[in-house]
Amino acid sequence: MKRTGQTRESVKMALDTLRANKLRSGLTILGIVIGVSTVIAISSVISGLNNRVSEWVSTLGSNVIWVFHMPVIGVRPTAEMLARKKLTLDDVLALRKLPHVVAADGGYQHVRSQFRVGDVAVKYNGKKIAGTILQGDTAEISDVNDLTLLQGRMYTDAEDERAAHVVVLGHDTWEELFGDEPAVGKEVAIESGLYTVIGVLDKRKQPFGGGKNPADNMALFPLGTFHNLHPEDKDMWVAVKYDDAKNKALVGEEIRELLRIRRKVRVDKPDDFEIFGPDSISRLWDQLTTGLVIFMIAVSSVGLMVGGVGVMNIMLVSVTERTREIGVRKAIGATRHTILTQFTTEAVTLCSVGGILGILLGAIITWIVYFLPIGLPATLSTTWVLTGFGASCAIGLMFGIYPAWKAANLDPIEALRYE
Repeated sequence: MKRTGQTRESVKMALDTLRANKLRSGLTILGIVIGVSTVIAISSVISGLNNRVSEWVSTLGSNVIWVFHMPVIGVRPTAEMLARKKLTLDDVLALRKLPHVVAADGGYQHVRSQFRVGDVAVKYNGKKIAGTILQGDTAEISDVNDLTLLQGRMYTDAEDERAAHVVVLGHDTWEELFGDEPAVGKEVAIESGLYTVIGVLDKRKQPFGGGKNPADNMALFPLGTFHNLHPEDKDMWVAVKYDDAKNKALVGEEIRELLRIRRKVRVDKPDDFEIFGPDSISRLWDQLTTGLVIFMIAVSSVGLMVGGVGVMNIMLVSVTERTREIGVRKAIGATRHTILTQFTTEAVTLCSVGGILGILLGAIITWIVYFLPIGLPATLSTTWVLTGFGASCAIGLMFGIYPAWKAANLDPIEALRYE
């Protein structure tokens, strides 16, 4: 009880010191505030982006494996990769026969390769939307990718075989051309032809921020129709959906074995194709966020260290200013432990106030970022809030212990003589 009372008294004296020297105390803890607010703001953005990426990855389809003739995630393609044989529709048809495969789709996209955005305009009744992505797929695309339709239906195998002039529009393409009106049955002009709209896709999620998703400005054709429209596009993307998540490794090996046989890859040679899935995107994102966390820690550490040095400086000044007071307290019975506790508590209290202010400032920055026009996702992380506050208290303890030790070891006689 006695020690608890001393601690309360020390906290009260620390707060009195802060109130008596507001400007000096504010400047002292400025580094702590900057360091903690940096942790809160950056960690909030990272946490929000992590949640958004997880949601986006989940929309790419459950139990899905992708196949392409070269790696596309986290690797710069080499000349050998670019020269590899492309995947074909026959490969897709062969993959459909694997025991655990429930659907397989192959498709092409017509985009500007550098930015992966569309460069074609779609027109209807005097209205036009530019930058549309043209994509051709088999009829099993909706089964593989879990696409949701707002209107109409997907095309059929029969329409694919006869290269029917039908199209399914993305959400933004429909909205720009038709507003709230139904689009099914209407004809839109795409490049040199007219295509009957048979369906409209629902809006898709995107991993970063707000604004429009380029994938929502899309014209989706049967594979045969797309081939007639753009026969020069030969880079086929293959997506395979399997029956159960527990069969993922088995299905991956079956796909690898089948394609190696079809592509006549020698036993001693590596694969000349790439198999990956949504987890590959998650792993790449984790690598990127690890770098951001290291950067955040480095930046905030500078602020915290500067704040710690400032706290040590003000505590040393405080010890000097209160030398006579320390002498009086020792003369009436205060022990070294009491003095040590008093000044250490003052330092920790000073830094904890800085930590609280930093958390509040970080929360304000997070709120501003969240409501910016770009709509960058940001979510306060309880873990990092506690980490930031704990770090500020630890800085107070680390940099306040020497001034407290110096005060506790003052000679009472010399301290009473001090003027």
